[in-house]
Amino acid sequence: MINLLLSLAAGLAVGLAVRLGTSFGWAGAVVPASIAATAAYLLLARRSWKQLEALFGETQRELQAQKFDRAIQSLERGFSLAPWQFLVASQLHAQLGVLHYVRKDFDEALPHLEKSFSRHWVARAMLGAQRWRQRDLAGMRKVLDEAVKSNKKEGLVWATYAWLLDKEGQHEEAVKVLGRGAAANPTDEKLKSALGALQNDKRLKLGKLYGEQWYQFHLEPPPPQAFGGGLPRGARRAIYGRR
Repeated sequence: MINLLLSLAAGLAVGLAVRLGTSFGWAGAVVPASIAATAAYLLLARRSWKQLEALFGETQRELQAQKFDRAIQSLERGFSLAPWQFLVASQLHAQLGVLHYVRKDFDEALPHLEKSFSRHWVARAMLGAQRWRQRDLAGMRKVLDEAVKSNKKEGLVWATYAWLLDKEGQHEEAVKVLGRGAAANPTDEKLKSALGALQNDKRLKLGKLYGEQWYQFHLEPPPPQAFGGGLPRGARRAIYGRR
């Protein structure tokens, strides 16, 4: 928001300079004012995102060192950037929600996941799983309907949605969800395999298809060697969620 206000101020200043310093009038001031405002916004936004990326890099290093609490503290510092740029807060909430969730700190994760960026598919899938865990099935469906709409190319979102539906005895709905996912991702062999299993009335074994990416949702217990004593790979990668 601050970046936008500063860029508008820059555009206004240029517009006034053209209007008062030349004979072009207000009509002639519009174009240079618009160019100045746009250029200023792009530069300021780029600076904010660079600062956020540096913070994510620091968080990644803390995670690699297994310093989980320090990783969370790094992300929390990033909220100082939120007033400056749109979507920063939702990105940070997504990362924090994921990190708390993978540690099974579900109560801590929930408020962050609820505020997470709509295109951060890991966070949105985790929110859907948590709704299901709370027995809020309508809420689960709402979250995951939105998640697959915003993340059509992420096969695991479709598969997670189908797994939860099938777990609730909604087999035909689960088949339909996977069918939509497979249609949106015609080269995704994992989705095709999952769809084939459901169509043949077999249990979805997403652990075999997606490995630790699936187990990070804590919907099934992983084999003992799945995470090797650290965080799931999906959780480590999640801090690079796109804006």
